[in-house]
Amino acid sequence: MQISPHCFALTGLGYVSPWCVNAGFVAGDSTTLVIDTGGNWMAAQTIHGYARAVHPENRIMAVNTENHFDHVGGNGYFRGLGIDVYGHAENFRTAEEFAAEITEFNDAIPDSLRRQRKEANAFFYRTELTAPNRKILEDTIFDLGGLIAEVLLTPGHTPTNLSIWIPQERVLYVGDCIVSQYRPNLEAGNSEDWRQWLASLDRIESLRPAFVLGGHGDLLSAAELPTTIKIIRNDLREAIAQGLSPNQ
Repeated sequence: MQISPHCFALTGLGYVSPWCVNAGFVAGDSTTLVIDTGGNWMAAQTIHGYARAVHPENRIMAVNTENHFDHVGGNGYFRGLGIDVYGHAENFRTAEEFAAEITEFNDAIPDSLRRQRKEANAFFYRTELTAPNRKILEDTIFDLGGLIAEVLLTPGHTPTNLSIWIPQERVLYVGDCIVSQYRPNLEAGNSEDWRQWLASLDRIESLRPAFVLGGHGDLLSAAELPTTIKIIRNDLREAIAQGLSPNQ
């Protein structure tokens, strides 16, 4: 999906029911910035293929909006092509965590024979746990050639959350700082994280974006954004008041 002259969205990439995940890319005159690499090697192929097709001669770089596996699972594919992957300095996961993720996927398979066959391994075919090789410590600007991308620290959902702002086209990629249609996932945080999340929502609103692509759900227009943010704020405030996620 083309959002604006240089900004694109890849929505509905497979993950685990009921969750699908989004990615995107921004194609400048010389560099294409891929935003999130999908949940596995196969998703990364798709993301890379679209990004390469739009501007075949461009250099490609990638950035993770957070460290959860649905946003970093394709890092190994991109690094295998020699493409730099940027991410928050604390964006890393352990081999034990990755093994637990695969086990959780397998346990969610309804059919017992398929569970016994460990068919979750098909989803993770050729997928290798790979951390970003370039660390982001503060707000950062990428020059994509005739276009800039601002990487903003927007912690809350996790401490590693980043947003990518394209000011010339007023398009914002926010990862799981904002999701539409789904309830926000608060299980990864605590009250301090949720207070930071509220501050990140304030920062997002202050940008007045024309379009926002969250980590899950549909693309949001400026008219739709306030209602979505209100829902997330209410969940966060409830969680802070109770000291635990509403889903727990």
